[in-house]
Amino acid sequence: MGASVSAGDRAPAFSAATSSGEQIELDGYRGRKVWLAFFRFASCPLANLRVHEICKRHDLKPAELQIVAVFPSSPERIAAYVGSQSPPFPLVSDPHEKLYMLYGLRASVAGLIGRDVGLRTVQAAALGFLPGPTDGTITRLPGDFLIDEEGIVRHVHNGEDVADHIPFERVLEFIGRRAA
Repeated sequence: MGASVSAGDRAPAFSAATSSGEQIELDGYRGRKVWLAFFRFASCPLANLRVHEICKRHDLKPAELQIVAVFPSSPERIAAYVGSQSPPFPLVSDPHEKLYMLYGLRASVAGLIGRDVGLRTVQAAALGFLPGPTDGTITRLPGDFLIDEEGIVRHVHNGEDVADHIPFERVLEFIGRRAA
């Protein structure tokens, strides 16, 4: 695992391919606030539930915040699963987990049975998000990094379990908005 990234650090730069084959660079978002979100594999019901929730948030406007979602899956798997939701943000394919290592994302066997995992799994299944083939480290925990216009990490949320993501209220606070 790479060094852990903390609030106040310059966000580690990277260039990566999206599931659509487009090449993006983190430095290309300078001047904009960025939510860099790391997920489990593309067919993970919990990852798909979270992407679904992000897509339903009308208070997260692209003009205020650029979301970049990272998956340890191939472009084909991303397109077949999470990509079928047509999220309005890039889905980065990182099958060798290089970005996960660069940002110091953790894995935990105990994280598979966290406090909200069962409930969130039921919620995902109710929406039709069922498990598929796994990619990457099965015990991978999600992580979220809020990066300011200058490329400085302002907030880090390392998931405690496979269902734990940054609260939307924290993201809204980052872009200078209050939760409704």
